[in-house]
Amino acid sequence: MTRSAARPAPQDADLPLTGPDRALRVREMFARIVPHYDLLNRLMTGGQDIYWRRLAAAAARPRGAAALDLATGTGDLALELRRQGAGSVVGADYCAPMVDAAAAKLRRQHATGITLAVGDALALPFADESFDCVTSGFLLRNVVDLERALREMRRVLRPGGRIVALEITHAPPGPIGGFARWYFRTVVPLLGRLVGDDGAAYRYLPASVDLFPNAKRLAQLFEAAGFVDVHFRRLSLGCVAIHRGTVSSQREESAEAAAGG
Repeated sequence: MTRSAARPAPQDADLPLTGPDRALRVREMFARIVPHYDLLNRLMTGGQDIYWRRLAAAAARPRGAAALDLATGTGDLALELRRQGAGSVVGADYCAPMVDAAAAKLRRQHATGITLAVGDALALPFADESFDCVTSGFLLRNVVDLERALREMRRVLRPGGRIVALEITHAPPGPIGGFARWYFRTVVPLLGRLVGDDGAAYRYLPASVDLFPNAKRLAQLFEAAGFVDVHFRRLSLGCVAIHRGTVSSQREESAEAAAGG
Protein backbone atom coordinates (compact mmCIF):
# COMPACT_ATOMS: atom_id res chain seq x y z
CA MET A 1 0.00 0.00 0.00
CA THR A 2 1.23 3.50 -0.72
CA ARG A 3 1.83 5.38 2.51
CA SER A 4 1.89 9.11 3.14
CA ALA A 5 3.40 9.25 6.64
CA ALA A 6 6.11 7.74 8.77
CA ARG A 7 5.94 4.36 10.42
CA PRO A 8 3.72 4.14 13.53
CA ALA A 9 5.22 5.23 16.80
CA PRO A 10 6.37 2.53 19.25
CA GLN A 11 3.34 3.09 21.47
CA ASP A 12 1.16 1.89 18.57
CA ALA A 13 2.98 -1.44 18.22
CA ASP A 14 -0.02 -3.25 19.73
CA LEU A 15 -2.33 -1.95 16.99
CA PRO A 16 -3.03 -3.89 13.75
CA LEU A 17 -1.23 -1.42 11.49
CA THR A 18 1.38 -3.61 9.82
CA GLY A 19 2.60 -7.19 9.69
CA PRO A 20 1.62 -10.42 7.92
CA ASP A 21 -1.31 -11.02 10.28
CA ARG A 22 -2.72 -7.51 10.00
CA ALA A 23 -5.93 -8.56 8.22
CA LEU A 24 -6.78 -11.11 10.91
CA ARG A 25 -6.02 -8.66 13.71
CA VAL A 26 -8.18 -5.97 12.10
CA ARG A 27 -11.04 -8.46 11.81
CA GLU A 28 -10.68 -9.47 15.46
CA MET A 29 -10.63 -5.80 16.51
CA PHE A 30 -13.85 -5.02 14.67
CA ALA A 31 -15.48 -8.13 16.09
CA ARG A 32 -14.72 -6.82 19.59
CA ILE A 33 -16.41 -3.47 19.05
CA VAL A 34 -19.64 -4.72 17.44
CA PRO A 35 -21.83 -4.20 20.56
CA HIS A 36 -20.97 -0.48 20.80
CA TYR A 37 -20.18 0.24 17.15
CA ASP A 38 -23.25 2.29 16.20
CA LEU A 39 -23.34 4.24 19.48
CA LEU A 40 -19.67 5.19 19.24
CA ASN A 41 -20.03 6.21 15.60
CA ARG A 42 -22.78 8.64 16.61
CA LEU A 43 -20.87 9.97 19.63
CA MET A 44 -17.55 10.39 17.82
CA THR A 45 -19.08 12.26 14.89
CA GLY A 46 -21.89 14.09 16.66
CA GLY A 47 -24.29 12.16 14.44
CA GLN A 48 -22.61 13.45 11.25
CA ASP A 49 -21.82 9.91 10.07
CA ILE A 50 -25.50 9.54 9.13
CA TYR A 51 -25.24 12.61 6.89
CA TRP A 52 -21.95 11.39 5.38
CA ARG A 53 -23.51 8.07 4.43
CA ARG A 54 -26.48 9.84 2.88
CA LEU A 55 -24.14 11.86 0.68
CA ALA A 56 -22.07 8.78 -0.21
CA ALA A 57 -25.18 6.88 -1.23
CA ALA A 58 -26.37 9.79 -3.38
CA ALA A 59 -22.95 9.97 -5.09
CA ALA A 60 -23.41 6.35 -6.19
CA ARG A 61 -26.65 7.24 -8.06
CA PRO A 62 -28.34 4.10 -6.77
CA ARG A 63 -31.86 4.48 -8.16
CA GLY A 64 -32.77 1.21 -9.85
CA ALA A 65 -29.20 -0.05 -9.49
CA ALA A 66 -27.72 -3.32 -8.34
CA ALA A 67 -25.51 -2.06 -5.51
CA LEU A 68 -22.68 -3.60 -3.51
CA ASP A 69 -21.76 -2.09 -0.15
CA LEU A 70 -18.39 -3.24 1.14
CA ALA A 71 -17.39 -3.10 4.81
CA THR A 72 -21.11 -2.81 5.36
CA GLY A 73 -20.64 -3.06 9.14
CA THR A 74 -24.02 -2.92 10.80
CA GLY A 75 -25.69 -2.08 7.49
CA ASP A 76 -26.27 1.68 7.66
CA LEU A 77 -24.95 2.50 4.19
CA ALA A 78 -26.68 -0.52 2.65
CA LEU A 79 -29.96 0.69 4.15
CA GLU A 80 -29.35 4.21 2.83
CA LEU A 81 -28.71 2.89 -0.68
CA ARG A 82 -32.03 1.08 -0.54
CA ARG A 83 -33.81 4.19 0.79
CA GLN A 84 -32.44 6.13 -2.16
CA GLY A 85 -33.91 3.66 -4.62
CA ALA A 86 -31.37 0.91 -5.23
CA GLY A 87 -33.11 -2.03 -6.87
CA SER A 88 -31.08 -4.49 -4.84
CA VAL A 89 -28.20 -4.22 -2.38
CA VAL A 90 -25.59 -6.73 -1.30
CA GLY A 91 -23.89 -5.77 1.95
CA ALA A 92 -20.58 -7.57 2.47
CA ASP A 93 -18.10 -7.46 5.32
CA TYR A 94 -14.92 -9.33 6.24
CA CYS A 95 -16.06 -9.55 9.87
CA ALA A 96 -18.83 -12.13 10.43
CA PRO A 97 -20.04 -10.61 13.76
CA MET A 98 -20.61 -7.31 11.93
CA VAL A 99 -22.70 -9.14 9.34
CA ASP A 100 -24.70 -10.76 12.16
CA ALA A 101 -25.34 -7.32 13.67
CA ALA A 102 -26.43 -6.00 10.27
CA ALA A 103 -28.83 -8.92 9.85
CA ALA A 104 -30.39 -8.16 13.24
CA LYS A 105 -30.81 -4.50 12.27
CA LEU A 106 -32.43 -5.39 8.95
CA ARG A 107 -34.89 -7.64 10.77
CA ARG A 108 -35.75 -4.90 13.26
CA GLN A 109 -36.38 -2.44 10.45
CA HIS A 110 -38.24 -4.97 8.28
CA ALA A 111 -35.85 -4.06 5.45
CA THR A 112 -36.18 -5.82 2.10
CA GLY A 113 -34.04 -5.99 -0.99
CA ILE A 114 -30.78 -6.30 0.96
CA THR A 115 -28.70 -9.47 1.00
CA LEU A 116 -25.76 -9.89 3.38
CA ALA A 117 -22.55 -11.82 2.86
CA VAL A 118 -19.19 -12.38 4.51
CA GLY A 119 -16.53 -11.45 1.97
CA ASP A 120 -12.97 -10.23 1.58
CA ALA A 121 -12.49 -6.98 -0.35
CA LEU A 122 -9.27 -8.40 -1.81
CA ALA A 123 -11.06 -11.41 -3.33
CA LEU A 124 -14.70 -10.52 -3.79
CA PRO A 125 -16.99 -13.57 -4.16
CA PHE A 126 -18.86 -12.04 -7.10
CA ALA A 127 -18.64 -12.43 -10.86
CA ASP A 128 -17.20 -9.77 -13.15
CA GLU A 129 -19.55 -6.89 -13.97
CA SER A 130 -22.16 -7.87 -11.37
CA PHE A 131 -23.03 -4.41 -10.01
CA ASP A 132 -23.95 -0.91 -11.14
CA CYS A 133 -22.35 0.74 -8.12
CA VAL A 134 -19.97 -0.22 -5.34
CA THR A 135 -19.80 1.77 -2.13
CA SER A 136 -17.67 1.52 0.98
CA GLY A 137 -17.70 3.35 4.29
CA PHE A 138 -14.40 3.44 6.16
CA LEU A 139 -13.03 0.35 4.43
CA LEU A 140 -9.96 1.43 2.54
CA ARG A 141 -7.79 2.34 5.55
CA ASN A 142 -8.16 -1.22 6.77
CA VAL A 143 -7.19 -3.31 3.75
CA VAL A 144 -3.68 -4.71 3.50
CA ASP A 145 -3.46 -4.10 -0.26
CA LEU A 146 -5.27 -0.94 -1.29
CA GLU A 147 -4.48 -1.17 -4.99
CA ARG A 148 -5.77 -4.74 -5.15
CA ALA A 149 -9.00 -3.79 -3.36
CA LEU A 150 -9.64 -1.01 -5.89
CA ARG A 151 -9.01 -3.38 -8.79
CA GLU A 152 -11.47 -5.87 -7.30
CA MET A 153 -14.11 -3.16 -7.03
CA ARG A 154 -13.54 -2.23 -10.66
CA ARG A 155 -13.77 -5.89 -11.70
CA VAL A 156 -17.27 -6.36 -10.27
CA LEU A 157 -18.59 -3.09 -11.72
CA ARG A 158 -20.40 -2.96 -15.03
CA PRO A 159 -19.34 -0.49 -17.77
CA GLY A 160 -20.52 2.93 -16.66
CA GLY A 161 -20.71 1.79 -13.04
CA ARG A 162 -19.68 3.95 -10.09
CA ILE A 163 -17.35 3.48 -7.14
CA VAL A 164 -17.88 5.64 -4.04
CA ALA A 165 -15.65 5.54 -0.96
CA LEU A 166 -16.34 7.39 2.28
CA GLU A 167 -13.17 7.75 4.37
CA ILE A 168 -11.56 9.72 7.13
CA THR A 169 -8.68 11.63 5.58
CA HIS A 170 -5.70 13.70 6.65
CA ALA A 171 -6.68 16.88 8.45
CA PRO A 172 -5.84 20.14 6.66
CA PRO A 173 -3.01 22.33 7.98
CA GLY A 174 -3.70 25.16 10.37
CA PRO A 175 -5.77 25.50 13.54
CA ILE A 176 -8.72 23.49 12.26
CA GLY A 177 -6.50 20.59 11.31
CA GLY A 178 -4.69 20.85 14.63
CA PHE A 179 -7.97 20.62 16.51
CA ALA A 180 -9.07 17.64 14.41
CA ARG A 181 -5.82 15.80 15.08
CA TRP A 182 -6.13 16.48 18.81
CA TYR A 183 -9.75 15.26 18.78
CA PHE A 184 -8.93 12.03 16.95
CA ARG A 185 -5.90 11.28 19.10
CA THR A 186 -7.38 12.24 22.47
CA VAL A 187 -11.18 12.35 22.55
CA VAL A 188 -11.90 9.39 20.25
CA PRO A 189 -9.79 6.87 22.24
CA LEU A 190 -11.27 8.25 25.46
CA LEU A 191 -14.80 7.65 24.18
CA GLY A 192 -13.79 4.18 23.06
CA ARG A 193 -12.44 3.39 26.51
CA LEU A 194 -15.36 4.87 28.45
CA VAL A 195 -18.23 3.66 26.26
CA GLY A 196 -16.84 0.59 24.56
CA ASP A 197 -14.21 -0.47 27.10
CA ASP A 198 -11.74 -0.66 24.20
CA GLY A 199 -9.46 2.34 23.95
CA ALA A 200 -6.97 0.44 21.77
CA ALA A 201 -9.49 -0.08 18.97
CA TYR A 202 -10.16 3.65 18.89
CA ARG A 203 -6.47 4.54 19.03
CA TYR A 204 -6.26 2.51 15.84
CA LEU A 205 -8.50 5.00 14.02
CA PRO A 206 -6.13 8.00 14.02
CA ALA A 207 -3.07 5.75 13.70
CA SER A 208 -4.51 4.14 10.57
CA VAL A 209 -5.15 7.56 9.04
CA ASP A 210 -1.48 8.44 9.53
CA LEU A 211 -0.51 5.54 7.24
CA PHE A 212 -3.25 6.18 4.69
CA PRO A 213 -2.76 8.13 1.42
CA ASN A 214 -4.07 11.67 1.53
CA ALA A 215 -7.17 12.56 -0.47
CA LYS A 216 -5.28 13.67 -3.59
CA ARG A 217 -3.09 10.56 -3.62
CA LEU A 218 -6.12 8.32 -3.09
CA ALA A 219 -7.75 9.88 -6.16
CA GLN A 220 -4.60 9.04 -8.13
CA LEU A 221 -4.84 5.42 -6.96
CA PHE A 222 -8.45 5.31 -8.19
CA GLU A 223 -7.21 6.39 -11.61
CA ALA A 224 -4.36 3.86 -11.54
CA ALA A 225 -6.95 1.13 -10.87
CA GLY A 226 -8.73 2.07 -14.10
CA PHE A 227 -11.43 4.48 -12.94
CA VAL A 228 -12.19 7.65 -14.88
CA ASP A 229 -13.92 10.90 -13.93
CA VAL A 230 -12.42 10.63 -10.44
CA HIS A 231 -13.33 13.36 -7.97
CA PHE A 232 -13.40 13.80 -4.22
CA ARG A 233 -15.32 16.03 -1.85
CA ARG A 234 -14.12 17.00 1.61
CA LEU A 235 -16.55 17.13 4.53
CA SER A 236 -16.41 17.83 8.26
CA LEU A 237 -13.84 20.62 8.14
CA GLY A 238 -11.81 18.66 5.60
CA CYS A 239 -11.29 15.59 7.80
CA VAL A 240 -13.62 13.27 5.87
CA ALA A 241 -13.69 12.73 2.11
CA ILE A 242 -15.99 11.06 -0.38
CA HIS A 243 -14.16 9.79 -3.46
CA ARG A 244 -15.99 8.67 -6.55
CA GLY A 245 -15.03 7.30 -9.94
CA THR A 246 -16.58 5.61 -12.94
CA VAL A 247 -15.83 2.59 -15.10
CA SER A 248 -15.62 3.61 -18.75
CA SER A 249 -18.62 2.59 -20.83
CA GLN A 250 -18.02 0.11 -23.63
CA ARG A 251 -18.53 2.88 -26.19
CA GLU A 252 -15.86 5.03 -24.52
CA GLU A 253 -13.44 2.10 -24.35
CA SER A 254 -13.97 1.35 -28.07
CA ALA A 255 -13.34 5.00 -28.95
CA GLU A 256 -10.18 5.06 -26.87
CA ALA A 257 -8.93 1.85 -28.49
CA ALA A 258 -9.63 3.24 -31.97
CA ALA A 259 -7.82 6.49 -31.15
CA GLY A 260 -4.85 4.55 -29.82
CA GLY A 261 -4.68 2.50 -33.00
